[in-house]
Amino acid sequence: MTQHYQADGVSFDYPDDWQLSREESIDGWTVLLQSPGTAFLTLTCDQSGATTEEIVAAVLDALKDEYPTLEVQAKVDTLAGQMAVGHDIQFISLDLTNTCWTRSIYSADGVLLILCQCNDLELEQYEPVLRAICASLTVEE
Repeated sequence: MTQHYQADGVSFDYPDDWQLSREESIDGWTVLLQSPGTAFLTLTCDQSGATTEEIVAAVLDALKDEYPTLEVQAKVDTLAGQMAVGHDIQFISLDLTNTCWTRSIYSADGVLLILCQCNDLELEQYEPVLRAICASLTVEE
C-alpha cells in the first residue's frame, strides 16, 4: 500500500511504512521521507531565487565539506517531466558506502531539490523504492 502526498502544487506516492514530516522555513519548505531503515528522501522547495544549478552546487559543497573524499558525477536527468540537473554521489560514513543523488527542477513556487540517500547494506532494498518515489513526483506548472 502507498500513501499520497500533495501540497503546494507538488505530489508523490510513498510506501505506507515510511514516515513523512514537513518543515517550513523562511525560504520555503522541506519534506523528509524516512524509510524503516536508514534510507531517506528529502524534497525541498527553495524560494530564495537561486537557480537549480546553484542549489545542487550548494548541496554538493556541503557534502564535500563533510565527506572530502566523496566521488561525484554531474547528471542531467528527467524529473516530473522536466529536465533536472544534479549529481550522483558516493561517500564513506561509519565504514559504509553511501549512495546519494540530487536532482533539481523548477516549480511555480521555486526550485525543487530532491536528495535521496541509502547505504550499501540497504541499496538493493531501498534504491528501487527511492527511484519509484521520484518517478511518481508531479509538479503543477
